[in-house]
Parts: sequence; structure tokens; C-alpha cells
Amino acid sequence: MQTTPITPLRRAQLFLLVLCTVSAFAKNAVHVVVVPVANMYSKPSEKADVVSQAMYGNNVILLQARGEWSRIQTSDHYKGWTPSRYLRTILTGDGYATSGPTVQVQSIFANIYAETDVTRHKPVITVPFETKLELAQPTQSAGTAKQETSDRWIHVRLPGQTNAWIQTGDVVADPKPLTIPESIELAKRFLGIPYLWGGRSSFGFDCSGFTQMLVRSRGIVMPRDADLQAAWTGVASVERADLQPGDLLFFGSSPKDITHTGMYIGDGQFIHDTTHEHPVVQISRLDDQPWTKLLVACRRVKVPEQ
Repeated sequence: MQTTPITPLRRAQLFLLVLCTVSAFAKNAVHVVVVPVANMYSKPSEKADVVSQAMYGNNVILLQARGEWSRIQTSDHYKGWTPSRYLRTILTGDGYATSGPTVQVQSIFANIYAETDVTRHKPVITVPFETKLELAQPTQSAGTAKQETSDRWIHVRLPGQTNAWIQTGDVVADPKPLTIPESIELAKRFLGIPYLWGGRSSFGFDCSGFTQMLVRSRGIVMPRDADLQAAWTGVASVERADLQPGDLLFFGSSPKDITHTGMYIGDGQFIHDTTHEHPVVQISRLDDQPWTKLLVACRRVKVPEQ
């Protein structure tokens, strides 16, 4: 049977068809972050400003691919550009660590190793607080499942589809929403962590990234930016005289120009991540300047309906 030769034009058309098909598939597929922290930029350039971050193991939505850059959306609906090499496509399922047994990092940072020994090699990766990891599937040996955990180590499957080990003291298997007093104690664990514009991990928070994490520890997801948090329907307005521990404080030149936030912890004090004087997570007094002058809104997070 005689075949018709493919012309250069037809070859180019077929190539574009395949490219479009692959691109469409990739856009509709789930993507997972495979670096400790992926900066999200306002434009596809590392010279642009950082607007937020996605953390290791986070599942993200791919909105647009442009060369070596991908525009993504995180679970808090924030959008930004990140280098495509920071992502991996999940071909099956709903994403990484969305089903089956998982653990979550409870240490400020946690090292992950290739073997159950901290002295033989450097860590495979160091991940921030809140990182969620899949447990590795048990291996079969002599007809029985081989135990993949010990008193000190847990075998995990990483987003890059390799297995590794993490120490049990760094993780919790079944994290429960914290009470307000527990979230305040959590906040104090981060005292001294440097301020980082756009940061939302324990490698460095900005002010709203810090309060967002504290509210998330109570099982509640709120918006990313301070002005959006103050206007969010999940909070109720309260007067300064009625403040209770766990309430959110918002600062700025006016209620329409909010530029900073923190969490009230009682006794006239609040905890926040600020660049004022010493750029770290710190505790300040609400009656001190400049905070007492700049306070423009107080909010109480509503308890979700069961």
C-alpha cells in the first residue's frame, strides 16, 4: 500500500496539535510544589515583587504557562507567577497527600533524610512548618508487609515520587484544630523569625501571612492580605474596649488603607510580624506608639457552623 509523504506544513500542524493537547492536559491536571518554598511573583520574572508563596507539597491550580514560568493559584485563591521547575504534574488522583495516611510537620522546620541516620548524608530537603507528607506504601518482603516506621523514624513518599525518612518528633499524624489559647502558644513559638515580604512559611512570614497561619491553625481559612482579612465575611467587628485574646488587629492610616495586622493575646499585648525597629515576629503593647495611633479596625473570627 502506498503512503502519502508528510509535508513540512503538515508536520508543523501535527506538532502544534500535540503541543496544544499536552498544554491543555497539563493545565487541567493538578500540580504540586516540589521546593521548600516557591515564591509567587506579580509578573513572570524574579525581578518582580513577591506577592505570596506556595509551600512544599501544596497542590496548586495552573492558570497559565508561559515558557519557564507558570501562573498558579493556591488554596487561599491567591494568584502569582512561579518558575515552572518548582512544580510537578500529578497525573492521577486529586493531588498530593489528599488521600491515604499522612503526617504534618509540627516543628518550625524539619529535615528529611534518605536513610534513618542524620550523620551519613545531608538532608534530602528541609521543609517548613505545616508541610503535609504522604506515608510511604509498605514494601512486601517474604509475603508480608515490611514495617516502614519505628519509634524514631517515619517513611514518607515525597511529591517527587521518591521515598525518604523524617523523624517522628517533627510530625503529627492527626492534627486537630487549635483552641484560641493554643493558637497563642503556637504564635509564641515563632518569636524571632525574620519578617519576609510575601512570606507565608516558617522560613519567613509577612504580617498577614503570619495571622493567616494562626487562624488556619484553628481550622479556618481566611484571605491572604490584611485589607482583605479585615473586610472578610468570616470576621465580626469589635470595639477596642471589648478585645479578647485571639482577636485580629488592623493598622493603617485609615480603615480604607490597612497596611498591617497582628493578633491580640491579652493584657494589652499583641503578637505580629513587623519591620518596625526589629524585623521579626515580636510582641508589642497596643498602648505604645505607633500602634495605638495606627489601630483602625478590630475583628473577631466567627466560629464556623458545625
